[in-house]
Amino acid sequence: MNINQEQLVVFKTVMETGSFSAAARQLGKVPSAVSMAISNLEIDLNLHLFERIGREPQPTLQAKVLYERTNHLLIEMNQWKQHAFGLSSGIETELNIVVVSELLHSRWTDYIVLLEQQFPQLQINIFSAPQEDAQQMILTGKAHLALMFEREHIEANEQFVELMKESLIPVASVHHPLCQNQKVSYEEIFQSRQIVVASRDRNIKPELLFSKDAWRTDNHHSACRLISQGLGWGVLPTEMLIEQPTLKKKLKALQFSDFTPKFDYFIDLVWSKEQPLGKAAQFLIHHIRNKRKM
Repeated sequence: MNINQEQLVVFKTVMETGSFSAAARQLGKVPSAVSMAISNLEIDLNLHLFERIGREPQPTLQAKVLYERTNHLLIEMNQWKQHAFGLSSGIETELNIVVVSELLHSRWTDYIVLLEQQFPQLQINIFSAPQEDAQQMILTGKAHLALMFEREHIEANEQFVELMKESLIPVASVHHPLCQNQKVSYEEIFQSRQIVVASRDRNIKPELLFSKDAWRTDNHHSACRLISQGLGWGVLPTEMLIEQPTLKKKLKALQFSDFTPKFDYFIDLVWSKEQPLGKAAQFLIHHIRNKRKM
């Protein structure tokens, strides 16, 4: 059996127009070419597709059953061709992007929408991870791109471009002892348990760790729940509190009296110099760079 796309298109057109002559007009062919294509399809399938009785061919039950799947098959064949063309032109088979947990409330999906519009057949996989783990995913090739906070120490094989600014805010439950005073000292912070979003690797020290006693979690949602229950203080994305106004009734922003830690960060799009990037990843990088020049 050797069925090609042109045969399927002819079959579909005959089914939809109701005659060989109408299908020929729509396809820009002569009626004899359409009739021959259907006859060859019947031979290839070993099926009788049309009853040639009267002026117009009547589809058989088998033809009606096959027609229901023809549209899907033609769509899949076109997608396959587009995907193959993409691969030949340098588009990656898939694009793995990791987003740091605290940045899930930022407008990172705008970049995914842009990629989908430019490369509709590209498979995009999104992961979420703490800052340290996201960095490791880039360095080990498990992710092609990462949306991360700016880092104090840039690895030699990292490359990045700035995207936007994002703010974090230190908070505690309104019932937590730290919220009893208008401002808290460094010593009070140091002595109070902190809920910190950190790597799953216990050997990696969290960057935003201020307290001597800390509970770790790998995402800001569970951190928020623990902080809301009064189990410790922590640092959460400002955007998270804006999106969820009810949190403002449960949490209070902490004001420090004798030190000012940095909670405003640039967000970077990061990739590895050692990992070859496909056309989609390069497109996004160039898009962001051009936007910064405007």
